[in-house]
Amino acid sequence: MTVAVGTMLPDLGSAGLAERRAVVAGLEAAGVDHLAVGDHVSFFGGQGFDGLVHAAHLLALSDRLAVHVGVYLLALRHPVPVARQLADLSALAPGRLLLGVGIGGEDRHEYEVCGVDPAARGARTDEALGLLRRLATGQPVTGEGPHFPVSEARIAPGFDVPILVGGRSAAAVRRAARYGDGWLGIWISPRRFAEVTGQVAELAAADGRTTVPDRHGLQVWCGFGADRERAVLPLSRAMEAIYAAPFAAFERYCPAGTPEDVAAFLHPYVEAGCRSFNLIPRAEDPATALAGVAEVRRLLQR
Repeated sequence: MTVAVGTMLPDLGSAGLAERRAVVAGLEAAGVDHLAVGDHVSFFGGQGFDGLVHAAHLLALSDRLAVHVGVYLLALRHPVPVARQLADLSALAPGRLLLGVGIGGEDRHEYEVCGVDPAARGARTDEALGLLRRLATGQPVTGEGPHFPVSEARIAPGFDVPILVGGRSAAAVRRAARYGDGWLGIWISPRRFAEVTGQVAELAAADGRTTVPDRHGLQVWCGFGADRERAVLPLSRAMEAIYAAPFAAFERYCPAGTPEDVAAFLHPYVEAGCRSFNLIPRAEDPATALAGVAEVRRLLQR
């Protein structure tokens, strides 16, 4: 099985457009399969970058690289304009967009400032995903759900964007089985990864789906350096700044060291059925981080 390896760009500071173009071109030349972006509106005090806006920018910087959005906080948006955005991006960059959807929740205030009850985020996501799947056909859609009632909504000519569903809860697994083309994991062991993807297949079959979701992926924070100590330092600093939690809470799921070390850590996930990795790399400098991603890809596909 061929595994795709992509990356979220490390912090480029005040890099201008020319520098971003050069970084993307370098990743393209190194054979990296895709770029990855996150999605937040106002995360832990205002951080964020709209996932589909970011994806559109990166798709315009490359003629080949795909962009994976993971995870998009669909519950914060109405699914009809989201469907319009997906249709437009699908037309402008055919076959190069993948949408990962999750409910987030690390910062409940992010939902509150958007006028959404955090307790409703799962139900809103389920309803929105169901509508997205129907809107993708290009046919008129009517729905009487409590969160997004629509009448004769239509997005023409429709779109074909794979959807992965993220989350580790039982509800997220059911959501992936019902609406997803695969499941997107994070902070999980290879054994548990295999268990969850097996559950997704079983639940999808029980729902009567004729195509079993199998485009499973994993998001992985990782550190690169000459040794583990030098690799862990920039990784731990970045994660603690973003998540406002000690690195020890994430450490066992975050490989750090040489590219060979990181590839060895990831190989059991490939054996467990992972088809794509979104690496979130950190190193003493961005060039080392991105070179590490390219080398990990080479090692995993060797």
